[in-house]
Amino acid sequence: MGNKTMKKAHKFNYDWKLSDGYPAPGIEKHGRKVFSCFACGGGSTMGYKLAGYDVIGCNEIDPKMNEAYTTNHKPKFNFLEDIREFKKRDDLPLELYNLDILDGSPPCSSFSMAGSREDGWGKEKKFREGQTEQVLDTLFFDFIDLAEKLQPKVVIAENVKGLMVGAAKEYVYKITEALSKAGYVSNLWLLNSSVMGVPQKRERTFFVALRNDMCANIEHQYTMDMFNPMPVLDLDFDEPHIKFGEIRETGTGRNLSEFMTEIWSHRKPGDSDFSCTNGRFRDKPNTGFGQNYVYDHKVCNTLTSKEDCVVKFDEPKYLSMEERAKVQTFPTDYKYCKSAPHYLQGMSVPPLMTAQIANRIKEQWFDNIMFEKKEDAS
Repeated sequence: MGNKTMKKAHKFNYDWKLSDGYPAPGIEKHGRKVFSCFACGGGSTMGYKLAGYDVIGCNEIDPKMNEAYTTNHKPKFNFLEDIREFKKRDDLPLELYNLDILDGSPPCSSFSMAGSREDGWGKEKKFREGQTEQVLDTLFFDFIDLAEKLQPKVVIAENVKGLMVGAAKEYVYKITEALSKAGYVSNLWLLNSSVMGVPQKRERTFFVALRNDMCANIEHQYTMDMFNPMPVLDLDFDEPHIKFGEIRETGTGRNLSEFMTEIWSHRKPGDSDFSCTNGRFRDKPNTGFGQNYVYDHKVCNTLTSKEDCVVKFDEPKYLSMEERAKVQTFPTDYKYCKSAPHYLQGMSVPPLMTAQIANRIKEQWFDNIMFEKKEDAS
């Protein structure tokens, strides 16, 4: 082979179907149990299943999202209700008190860099028609209350990058403190999906918390630092980027409007979004911000819940539904039911992000739990 280097393989395939079955090729079915809160359409659920886990149920407030979730994932336990009510239940199944992972993605618009941030903190709001109003920035703590009640071995919570920026960082301290009071040690990671086998630049924060009694029962007791007893968890990923040209389908996708096509026709190489073109063409630099160009030789930017968030640079079209699915690592045969595909995808965790994290936790923590090995031997 001379001096040629082999291209590093991806752990999981971004182009997949539900009909392919679980887990992903090359991954063992170990069956550790997960319950998902704020489950949306099941982005994280699919990730756990690809990594060999058994997701036994979900909690979701949005009826449309929940319909899509139950249609595609058929959970054993389904709770369509506000988490503030769910956490108060005294009739929860025994299986929920024996979880390996409690997963959740508390609504994050209060912390998003694209939102009102501080101006929206502490105010009641709702995402969609039919939902109850909630103070979005306190739902994280309702989720932690549930963790304290159920006492799973591991708690994983996903949120936006904005949680680590500016005044929002104060919430990180409060979240860490709340997890500690609930009986967990935790760490926070900022992860970029583009090095995790996802054809998208999507930065997200992940809290990973381990129940206190588990820390002493995991072999190889190297810890994060002298002040944190959590065993080391390696979440550094370096898989090669998947550029948009690898997945693009020429001629597909919704056409731009006549007005938008006129703006698009004045684009120049290097323009990142429509605001660049608009600023030069019409002297309106703030118009079109958030409508990003995608280049064949680059990784696609973050897919939001808006259908028009990404435009092909060399073709006056938005991404097709199948291109969006691949960029978000959703299965191409996913059934969206009454939900708009772009909205459901944009509100979901890319399945492969969760699959990568879940696989590392299984390999580095669950495979090294000493007391479970002793019980198995007896």
